[in-house]
Amino acid sequence: MFEEFERLRLKVNGEEIRLVRGGSGPPLLLLHGHPQTHAIWHKMAGTLAREFTVVATDLRGYGDSGKPRGLADHSNYAKRVMAQDQVDVMSVLGYARFRVLAHDRGARVAHRMAVDHPERVLKLVTLDIAPTLAMYEQTNLELATRYFHWFFLTRPFPFPETLIAADPELYLKHTMESRSAGLAPFSPEAYAEYTRCILDPRTVHGICEDYRASAGIDLDHDRADRAQGRKVGCPMLVLWGAQGVVGNVVDPLAEWNRVAKDVRGTSLDCGHYMPEEAPEAVLAEALPFLR
Repeated sequence: MFEEFERLRLKVNGEEIRLVRGGSGPPLLLLHGHPQTHAIWHKMAGTLAREFTVVATDLRGYGDSGKPRGLADHSNYAKRVMAQDQVDVMSVLGYARFRVLAHDRGARVAHRMAVDHPERVLKLVTLDIAPTLAMYEQTNLELATRYFHWFFLTRPFPFPETLIAADPELYLKHTMESRSAGLAPFSPEAYAEYTRCILDPRTVHGICEDYRASAGIDLDHDRADRAQGRKVGCPMLVLWGAQGVVGNVVDPLAEWNRVAKDVRGTSLDCGHYMPEEAPEAVLAEALPFLR
């Protein structure tokens, strides 16, 4: 995977961020979700690199990026901090302004980035999420069942870490096959990467801290945005899987219109893991918008 991309590690914002970079043209930042790494983009990166300089990173706590021990208030895994990591990466690489294509947890980081750094983000594409605050406020039985990890991973240390450590590969398999067309969409090479990383106890802790922050300090930041009228200002494309959970819990376009000024989007015929389940469909929607 990513054979023609260069591999870099950059120390930014107190942590090392691992990334690959390739292609030419305007800079495009790709951010992955849980429980994965930048490898989710391997089916799309080559096409994107024909038109953009593609930067695909591992988020703090994931992959081969830094995995600090969580603070008591989980603030070092707040999306504000994780977004700063990515902005700093792009600064070090020399990109003052850039486009963002992001899935799942990475899309939550990108949402915060677009609000906190409006001068940096030119366009934003999110894949299969609705705003975090809306999702928690409108939780129903389907979300609580199919997104059980949203609640399990937020339990205090070391409870979820200990249970996942008993069989991390089972956690990975159950989580991924239950939110897609089984495991069929995932190439052996990519799935091997996800397995390698979940076997690291530091990754498990980083994942838990990411979710603990989302159920706490991130909601504080989102409520402050709502109270102050702060919104995503750049053009935004919202895509979600018709066979997934998000569109059955909330109205994604309606919720994004509450927190962003310029939103369009649609569902695609797939489940949650859109970059690997439906890469061509994602590209068909995202490329014209990103151009």
